[in-house]
Amino acid sequence: MARTMVDLNCDLGEGYGQWTLGEASDDALMDLISSANVATGFHAGDPNLMDRVVRLGVERGVALGAHPGYRDLQGFGRRVIQAKPEELVNDILYQVGALREFARRHGTRLQHVKPHGALYMEAAKDETLSRLMVEALLKSSPDTLLFCMDVSKTCAVAEAAGLPVIREFYADRDYDRSGSIVFARRMRPLDPAEVADKCVRACCDGKVRTVEGDDIDIAFDSICFHSDTPGALAIGTAVRDALLKDGLRIVAAADLVAQTR
Repeated sequence: MARTMVDLNCDLGEGYGQWTLGEASDDALMDLISSANVATGFHAGDPNLMDRVVRLGVERGVALGAHPGYRDLQGFGRRVIQAKPEELVNDILYQVGALREFARRHGTRLQHVKPHGALYMEAAKDETLSRLMVEALLKSSPDTLLFCMDVSKTCAVAEAAGLPVIREFYADRDYDRSGSIVFARRMRPLDPAEVADKCVRACCDGKVRTVEGDDIDIAFDSICFHSDTPGALAIGTAVRDALLKDGLRIVAAADLVAQTR
């Protein structure tokens, strides 16, 4: 069956106090997306910024999710922090709970949880960490969607346990033959038109070209681009325009689940 709709998500609120990361404002990026991953204070974000992004999401009709990361402000959560899985899960719950309170303050709920950066990638290959995280979320947030890669341990564990997942496709990241993204701490500038074509092809043909030069099958529900990628606003705009031109509807992940599963 041909795809008719897709979620479009981006990481927002990635600043701290007077410092901001990335060239585009949260306001501008919020107009492009259907789901926002809000930094929750450990890799970026602070209470005032979290409150502002949640309020902005409510005003713009964008679904909101917690984006918990390693306790690593200096490294922007893209360095692996050696800690017991139990400690990392407690850090995740702490951050999710913080954003949930801001969502309640503004009369909304959290749609999803999406680990950030190196924590996302570690969980993707660590079955123990994924299992403990999924078990904790089933108790604290059983109706909250978990964003992850289709080929990840996180996805397999969550699906087996009955926690609803949203599988992601990364617009501004490269893929390898395993179907996983190639992790990058610093991003090179990208051609927005090429990124948009990549996303349309993934939606229409279910294929992506790897860094090794092969085409592989890719399964996903949501397309992600990053606010700190150089030219993020141009990339997000090009992707959104291309998807709409190709006849796809951009809908929040929860609406996608309700209509397709």
